Amino acid sequence: MGIKFGPAGNSKSFFEMGYKHALDVPEYLTKVGLNAFEYQCGRGVNIGEEKARQFGEKARSAGITLSLHAPYYISMSSVDEEKRLNSINYILSSARAANAMGADRIIVHTGSCGKISREKALELAKDTMRLSIDALDSENLSHIHICPETMGKVNQLGTLDEVLSLCELDERLIPCIDFGHLNARDLGLFKTFADYETVFSAIGNRLGIERLKAFHSHFSKIEYTAGGEKRHLTFADTVYGPDFKPVMELAYKYCDNTRFICESDGTQAEDAKQMKDYYENLKTE
Repeated sequence: MGIKFGPAGNSKSFFEMGYKHALDVPEYLTKVGLNAFEYQCGRGVNIGEEKARQFGEKARSAGITLSLHAPYYISMSSVDEEKRLNSINYILSSARAANAMGADRIIVHTGSCGKISREKALELAKDTMRLSIDALDSENLSHIHICPETMGKVNQLGTLDEVLSLCELDERLIPCIDFGHLNARDLGLFKTFADYETVFSAIGNRLGIERLKAFHSHFSKIEYTAGGEKRHLTFADTVYGPDFKPVMELAYKYCDNTRFICESDGTQAEDAKQMKDYYENLKTE
């Protein structure tokens, strides 16, 4: 238990410090003062079972909590039934890899709306999600939490309401709240402290206090255009949001098992450490 902080994939500093291999990640994270890591399978689940086990053993020894990002090309809302069925297999292979390394959460992009209505897209995604849960249960992987993610482009399925609707299907589903995505898709959603608190309140009201305490989160500053997300930035950016400080203050108030995974562009470990330091200071005030 306890709030954890870490990067999505490796910062530039991982390589600058002389590290080269995935098995070096736990040592690197310990050196920079972090305690979580999100293994990236966005382009496919290409890690073998034995390597996943070795990676997981090193992470456990270092006190690193793991999650895994499933392939980007998953489309739970596609009108093409074959694509939806393939998506179930991608989710299942992600869960197998996560299980081998000792991760208990897989983060999933649910798809786009395309030429269909948002309501129809959500209906299709719910059906795919139900089948995905069944697939995990059939392989004794029911302890792996699927975390549908809020998305940054306007035409993608993944508003806060849509993600919470998906998570209402089963209490094991945990929302992945990407504050940068939410800010980008609404062209600057977060302006006041109350704007941030609305997100926390929605999770608690819709999914209950336990999932509010333990939701998954991605965080980065993101440049956006009229269509939403354009590109990830670093915390050094002063033009685009969102601000991590209100989120840390709200996490201190509401949460005790949330994981904050930073997706900054090349400085994700350093920026995750900024969040961790700010949060730890709140605990001592």
